[in-house]
Amino acid sequence: MMLRTIYKSKIQGAVVTEANLEYVGSITIDEDIMDAADIIPNERVQVVNLNNGSRLETYVIPGKKGSGAICMNGGTARWAVVGDRILVISYAMMEAKDAVVFKPKVIFVNEKNKITGKK
Repeated sequence: MMLRTIYKSKIQGAVVTEANLEYVGSITIDEDIMDAADIIPNERVQVVNLNNGSRLETYVIPGKKGSGAICMNGGTARWAVVGDRILVISYAMMEAKDAVVFKPKVIFVNEKNKITGKK
């Protein structure tokens, strides 16, 4: 059996609301956004900074529902500043036959990190 890693979901255009260098590393995401994107606590994600083009991998911590929180914690706080736009991408491993028909979730948010659409 061959497993392929594919993108499972993406949060498109989120805005960093906080950068907390003193916190143990990770990204905090509003739990409503996590739920919409099918991302669970401690899940590994890739984060793409649209302002500077850099990428990093970290894990997710749930933020307060409805808060719009997107907080870069620990070392990731050096990677983005408040106001930077980012993508958050989660991945899944599945059999090749399932991967070719799988449809990822895309969640669109506005400048206040409120969900504006889903694909």
